[in-house]
Amino acid sequence: MVDEVTLVEQLQDVQTKEQAFRILIKEYKERLYWHIRKIVISHDDTDDVLQNTFIKIFRGIDNFKQDSKLYSWMYRIATNESITFLNKRARERNTDISEIKQDLVGHLNSDDWFSGNEIQLILQKAIATLPEKQQLVFNMKYFDNMKYDEISKILETSVGGLKASYFHAVKKIEQYIKLYTD
Repeated sequence: MVDEVTLVEQLQDVQTKEQAFRILIKEYKERLYWHIRKIVISHDDTDDVLQNTFIKIFRGIDNFKQDSKLYSWMYRIATNESITFLNKRARERNTDISEIKQDLVGHLNSDDWFSGNEIQLILQKAIATLPEKQQLVFNMKYFDNMKYDEISKILETSVGGLKASYFHAVKKIEQYIKLYTD
C-alpha cells in the first residue's frame, strides 16, 4: 500500500496525476465497490456508481484538503453518489427509495453476482427495511468494521448519533430475522 500523503501529492501534481490515479484505483476499487454494492445492491448499478465515483474523485482531487483521510473522503463521495443514484431511480419510477431497495433486494436471487445463502438474503432484506442513515451506519460498522469516528467523518454526523442509529438498526434487523426464521 502506497503512503497516503505521497499518493495525494502525486494525484495533485499534473505530471504524476494519471499514474497515481491508476494506483488509487488499484488500491481502493474493491473496497469502494463493496461499499457501493451494499447501498445500491445490483452489481450492474454498482459498476455505474463506482465509475461515477472515480470520475468525481479524479475531478475533485485538487480540492482535497487532507483534513480527513483520503479513504474517508472517497467513501463520502461513494456514499453520496450511491444515494444520488437511488434518488434518481426513485424519481424516474415516481416512488421512494425504500420501494426501490425492496425491489432490488427482491431480485438478488436472480443476480448472478450474489452468492449468499438464505440467511444472507434475509439479512439483506432486513437491511433494506431500515431508514437510509441506519442502513449506512449498519453496513459501515458491521460489514466494513469501521470505527465510529471514521463513520462520523464520512457521514458528517456525531458519534453519539451513529451509536444510536447502529443500536436501533441492530434491534430492527434482529426483529426482522426472528420474524422470518421462526
